[in-house]
Amino acid sequence: MMTWLLPRPILSALLFASWLALSRTLDPAHLVLAAGVAVGIPMVARRCFAAPRGIRSVAAVFRLTVVVTYDIVVANLIVARLVLGPMERLRPAFVMVPLDTTHPPAVNLLATIITTTPGTVSVDVRLAERTILVHALDCADPAELVATIKSRYERPLMEIFG
Repeated sequence: MMTWLLPRPILSALLFASWLALSRTLDPAHLVLAAGVAVGIPMVARRCFAAPRGIRSVAAVFRLTVVVTYDIVVANLIVARLVLGPMERLRPAFVMVPLDTTHPPAVNLLATIITTTPGTVSVDVRLAERTILVHALDCADPAELVATIKSRYERPLMEIFG
């Protein structure tokens, strides 16, 4: 019974606490609303929480996390330098990145990593065509950008998800 009412108890607790923190009151009406949100959202979104497929390599998860964190820090510095400099130096480009994987969680995570890294945005993910369209703020060599995305992110994701 409890798993039906609270399919994700930790998420429910976080939603409840977040609602009360944002409303900054313990008014009974807000307590009821917080409880409704905490129970309702996980129940409605139950189908979005599919059973996770097994991760094949925890070491690859760790390595990818380190690489992505490093790349985000470095990209922040590069983008700051580019934005504060002359705009004529920018070489924006749309680049089609062919995918070797069609594993939906791996592709979604790849698109998220690309978008999270400053200076690049995943514009369109086409799983059927096995491509991601990426916009880069500064791209001198599209082939190098594709090679970097594939080697630094896609290959580790394939190692993680198979």
